[in-house]
Amino acid sequence: MDTVRIGVIGIGNMGSYHALYLANGEIKGAILTAVCDINPERIKWAKENLKGDIRLFDNADDLFESNCVDAVVIATPHYDHSPIAIKAFEHGLHVLTEKPAGVYTRQVREMNEAAEKSGKVFGIMYNQRTNPLYQKVRDLITSGELGDIKRTIWIITNWYRPQSYYDSGGWRATWAGEGGGVLLNQDPHQLDLWQWMCGMPKRVRAFCAFGKYHNIEVEDDVTAYVEYPNGATGLFVTCTGEAPGTNRFEVSGDRGKLVIEDGKLIFWRLRTPEREFNSTFKGTFGEPECWKCEVPIKGNETGHRGIMQNFVDGILKDSNLLAPGIEGINGLQISNAMHLSSWTDNWVNIPVDEDLFYEKLEEKIKNSNFKKIIKEQVSSVEGTF
Repeated sequence: MDTVRIGVIGIGNMGSYHALYLANGEIKGAILTAVCDINPERIKWAKENLKGDIRLFDNADDLFESNCVDAVVIATPHYDHSPIAIKAFEHGLHVLTEKPAGVYTRQVREMNEAAEKSGKVFGIMYNQRTNPLYQKVRDLITSGELGDIKRTIWIITNWYRPQSYYDSGGWRATWAGEGGGVLLNQDPHQLDLWQWMCGMPKRVRAFCAFGKYHNIEVEDDVTAYVEYPNGATGLFVTCTGEAPGTNRFEVSGDRGKLVIEDGKLIFWRLRTPEREFNSTFKGTFGEPECWKCEVPIKGNETGHRGIMQNFVDGILKDSNLLAPGIEGINGLQISNAMHLSSWTDNWVNIPVDEDLFYEKLEEKIKNSNFKKIIKEQVSSVEGTF
């Protein structure tokens, strides 16, 4: 194989974006051969905007049976990511799914099992992993340059959304349609990056406010505390109701502190590790000598196209994936744990109890009496941002 034939399932906000640059030939070794959406208006859009010999489908099953694709990009609503991916693997197709991997870990675990059984390339659109800023933080941590982690803090509240955003689609901000709020829609990238850079926490205590700033039934404000296996602690704060918001990530370690804010990475580097200084210093007051270093960042963020190219290269060249699909469950473990902690008013261990989470989620859906007001209906596809 020297060319990967790709089909995009779900051509709303993100799916249409992927379809356009694929149709324009911007990914080496890839060609868009099919798109699929259950909404006739999106099929009409595809006819008018996508150039090339592209087949149009109104359901995924027909696409799978068509033998016109080698791989699919899944950009449907959250609940559909895992079931569609499983069917694609069963038809011998490679899969790249939009984030999140799913709504609950049980369905994502089943998707991962199907991926491993198929032997096909499986990626997830964690495009922010292509950002050299976060890659450098990961390098400084995994190489030992920062030393053992003591604390992580991510304040990511610059997700402001007006009420009109939530009123723009029937699936938005509902338990039945989206499975959550800011944690499932806006924050999957940050939750993935958090664990990608710092490792997985072992337990979570979270406080979610549901409809605090908007007329919605899901969370729009979250403060969560986590503990790591080595005794380190972490804090994650997120919101869609603050303006102006903040995006600041801080990691403290034995050899100093890393801070990302305003597109810059500062390494407050200790000349002597804190634990060593603590055990050897003889004075009454004192602290390790510290250097403020602005870390040079090389390279450019390639974003969605970078992940897509890496996925295609994985198929054609057996290249390592920057964002393997099976890792999508990690960030979801954290968000599921945050939800479950808030619902049960208790600590939640990771891995999360997937049966208990699913039971509680089903209760939320079954007992919901929320009346959604829709002022402008949008396509039944991924509405990520």
